[in-house]
Amino acid sequence: MNQRKCALELISDSSLSGSKTIATPVELNQKFTTCEFNNHIGGPPDPVLADPGKYQRLVGRLLYLTITRPDIAFVVQSLSQFMHAPKQSHWDAALRVVNYIKQAPGLGVLLFSFSSASLQGFCDADWGLV
Repeated sequence: MNQRKCALELISDSSLSGSKTIATPVELNQKFTTCEFNNHIGGPPDPVLADPGKYQRLVGRLLYLTITRPDIAFVVQSLSQFMHAPKQSHWDAALRVVNYIKQAPGLGVLLFSFSSASLQGFCDADWGLV
C-alpha cells in the first residue's frame, strides 16, 4: 500500500522536482523551537513566516502521507506542533522532508495477500531485568 501519486503531486506542488534528494528526513540533532523560546534565550533570529497557510497546507499533506510512510511520522509530528506560528526553519525542515520523499515516492507499507489470524509485532528495545 503506497501513495505514490500523492507523493509525486506533493513534490510537484512544492516546486522541488529539480532538486536533489536527501537520505534522511531530518538533520541529526535538529531542535525545533518556538519564537518565544528563541526570544527568551536570545537565540539566532529566525523570522516567523508571513503566510502560515502554505506551511499548514504542506504539513497537512505530509500528515496524510504518514499513513503509509511511518519513516516520516516523527519529523512530521514534530513540525505539526508549530502550525500556529511557523518559522523559516520549520519551513526549511518541511521542504527537507519533501526532498526525502522524492528519493522513493512509491515507498509504503507492505501488506501480504495471504490471510493470517495472528498479529505480529517487533520491537528493538532491550527490556532486560536489572
